[in-house]
Amino acid sequence: MAKTQRALRRKNMLMDQRKLTAAKAALGAATETAAVDAALDLVVFRAEVFRGLDVLAAAGGLGTVEPLRRIV
Repeated sequence: MAKTQRALRRKNMLMDQRKLTAAKAALGAATETAAVDAALDLVVFRAEVFRGLDVLAAAGGLGTVEPLRRIV
């Protein structure tokens, strides 16, 4: 992912506290905001990996790319 200038915006969302607490612990984040930011980074990275695999498959580098709960 290319480094770009961050555009921080305040958000107000309803979230499942148990999921947020679990994500914070799993990611080793110091704050809930850091946990959400890290989780979003992982989602973006996952999409980039799938795009790369699609390009590789289209070039004949792989037989198929099996979807694993892909959300595009």
